[in-house]
Amino acid sequence: MDDIAWSAGTWSNPPVAVATSEDGIRVSAAEGSDAWRLTSYGFVHDTEHALLAPFTNGTAMEVTFRLDLAEQFDQAGIFVSVDEATWIKAGVERSDGEDCLGAVVTRGFSDWSLSPAPEWHGRLVTIRASRSDDALTVRARVEDEPWRLVRVAPLDERAVVTAGPMCCAPSRPGFEVHFTAWQTGPADGSLHAD
Repeated sequence: MDDIAWSAGTWSNPPVAVATSEDGIRVSAAEGSDAWRLTSYGFVHDTEHALLAPFTNGTAMEVTFRLDLAEQFDQAGIFVSVDEATWIKAGVERSDGEDCLGAVVTRGFSDWSLSPAPEWHGRLVTIRASRSDDALTVRARVEDEPWRLVRVAPLDERAVVTAGPMCCAPSRPGFEVHFTAWQTGPADGSLHAD
């Protein structure tokens, strides 16, 4: 995998503060920031903080961060964007008092899936999005443990797509995420291990 420079991305919505150092980038999210479209809640939120760079077909992108969530709906991970109504966010979100690995896939309307991952708290988490033909495959792992499949979602192979690190703080001020790596490389060779 090759590093992507933090300066290579453009923010979808500027965060409250950004500090870059040798060990990564620290991002402070605005209170009320989130990404969601309609389903169940009836509202549209498009105030996520996503640092986006081009994401071409046949490549993968990885985002690594220190998992330090504390309040309801704190979230960090990767954001994959086609347009305002077509996007995917995947990562870890604090839901009902527990850290959960999950994804929101939005094609006009959002859907949401979660899986508890309380043992990941305080550790380095990597979210990997792999773009191949008409699909986006999302995997995740903590430190050097095996990859876990999170989601396979449709993604138009002709679409112009951007992606990168993302964080949101729907319910509070003062949430900061320490991203330690942003990398790109070849797409996964197969959906399933041989």
